[in-house]
Amino acid sequence: MKKMKNTLLLFSLIILVSVSSCQDLSEINENPNNVSETHPQLLLTNISENAFEVEGTGAMYASRMLVQTDGENSGQYYSWDRASFNDYNMLGEVTKMMEEAERIESDAYIALAKFFRAYYFYNLTLTFGDVPYSEALQGESNQIFTPKYDAQKDVFIGILSELEEANNLLEGNNDVIYGDIIYGGNALNWQKLINSFRLKVLISLSEKENDTELDIKNTFASIVNNNPIMQSNNDSGLLVFLDQDGSRYSEFNSSSYGSGMYMSSTFIKRLQDRQDPRLFIFCGRTKNAKEAGLAIDDFSAYEGGDPLAPYAEVNDKAAQGDVSKVNLRYSTDPTTEPHAILSYSELEFILAEASVRNWISSIAETHYNNAVKASFNFYNTHAKGFESYVESSAAEAYLNGNLVSFNNAITMEQKLELILTQKYFTSFLQSGWRMYFDHLRTGYPNFVYNGNSTPPTRWVYPTSEYQQNTQNVSEAIKSQFGEGNDLIRELTWWLK
Repeated sequence: MKKMKNTLLLFSLIILVSVSSCQDLSEINENPNNVSETHPQLLLTNISENAFEVEGTGAMYASRMLVQTDGENSGQYYSWDRASFNDYNMLGEVTKMMEEAERIESDAYIALAKFFRAYYFYNLTLTFGDVPYSEALQGESNQIFTPKYDAQKDVFIGILSELEEANNLLEGNNDVIYGDIIYGGNALNWQKLINSFRLKVLISLSEKENDTELDIKNTFASIVNNNPIMQSNNDSGLLVFLDQDGSRYSEFNSSSYGSGMYMSSTFIKRLQDRQDPRLFIFCGRTKNAKEAGLAIDDFSAYEGGDPLAPYAEVNDKAAQGDVSKVNLRYSTDPTTEPHAILSYSELEFILAEASVRNWISSIAETHYNNAVKASFNFYNTHAKGFESYVESSAAEAYLNGNLVSFNNAITMEQKLELILTQKYFTSFLQSGWRMYFDHLRTGYPNFVYNGNSTPPTRWVYPTSEYQQNTQNVSEAIKSQFGEGNDLIRELTWWLK
């Protein structure tokens, strides 16, 4: 009996070994932390958080909002050189989201992937000029590890095409978009954002208005007339911050706010000249003003540092207590105002500019007033403790000011200056480099600078491209600027 049991046990072991040897070892050894498939919602959350977060203070130095007192800031003195291709890392995640969206056949997630592709490529091409686009991100799929550079015009055509496709995919789409931290899964709100972003891309190409292939004017009007766009602050694309690890305001506890970073005198003066109450929200009173008991709403309690002066000179003025810092709420409140990738206020400024340029038939003044009121309402809603300064009645009074009223603008240039200046004010710790690119495109608002140190028009390509994609980056430089002219003041296609 015992011998029979041993025989049966040996036979069972032989069968088990045989079955095991036939099983794919890759299935047995699959790492649960390195899965080959996932739902796109798991990628969407991180992609959205990265795209919508505050982009830091670099653009604010370049746009004459901030000055540095403990060293020379390259942005303030227009002496930068290289930028990175880090956005391609996020585009890698977007590519994965697209693949997973296509796998589960979800038009909504495909549309959002197209939007984020457009968003990141838009930033990349404005930063550098020609960039890898058509062959980019194909290392895994097609073994293209040294992608060619596409002409900037072709990149813009691709961006606009992808945004149009995204809109079409969301037309009538009622799917709930899980993992959505921006709109809570509402596809229509994403469609409004996407179409509004199309208008943003088109207005940035105002220098190319007469390009028949792009047909900017008619395309812009068609979107306004036929597609859903933002209608109120409730439609703004906002990242709302939470007081929990990993979700706090992007500038919360940033050490730079407590060290050598101060407000620029040119920015403060523009707000003072217009009696703009948003000054109290953006800036802190000077040390001397606080000690003298000046109220928060006393415009004389604020003063900035000269962005053209040597930093040591501004440091002396700051040490004497005569320079304002950024309002502390930005670095001490973990849930201060949300950050907009594109706000309703910005859209109304875009529409106002388009109206002045005769791209659309609506009234520029109406859009301009809507934009300013929306900005006041945004801070009335989110600037804790400062609500009373930006109530609707304050916005109405402000719009009647001599330097603010649209009725005081007669010529097209005067109207553009009004629109772009007000749009600039709404850019404080919002929308990244938009205000700087608007200045490059229109000249408004005017940025002061020393001698020939004009505002740079681009950044130098990353060192990694010279090392790993030498031929393609060299050809891109030569075709745009002439051989060896990878310089920060070369004009790229969109500015010519």
